[in-house]
Amino acid sequence: MHSAQKTSRILFISGRREDALRLSRMLESMPVAIDHVATVRHARAKLHENDYSIILTEANLLDGNWIDVLHLAREHPVEIEVVATSPHADARFWAEALNFGVYDVLAQPFYEPEVRRIVQDACMHREREAHCFAAV
Repeated sequence: MHSAQKTSRILFISGRREDALRLSRMLESMPVAIDHVATVRHARAKLHENDYSIILTEANLLDGNWIDVLHLAREHPVEIEVVATSPHADARFWAEALNFGVYDVLAQPFYEPEVRRIVQDACMHREREAHCFAAV
């Protein structure tokens, strides 16, 4: 008998509501719940309200950028994977983001198979990390 899959929460930080709607449609068949905010300030408030597995953030936001979001995630007691999104997700940005500790980078416009793969991988990675620390 299989137990029901646990729902992972995703915080999407973007000034573009249409991207949040598109992302929700792409992930609707997966066991995830998506919250959308437009700013780092609103993301900080949401992080105090919910336990998120992943933060998807645009590279440039109204009140900061992906590095600010990465620092915000690191302040949290529970590990949160950060995935940066950018219309200019070239090799240079990808290398810089990964070197800073971002889990992965998604190019915009979003390509559904890639979005689903990265979200699934990030959720599984976070779950493995949680189990490893629980076993110690």
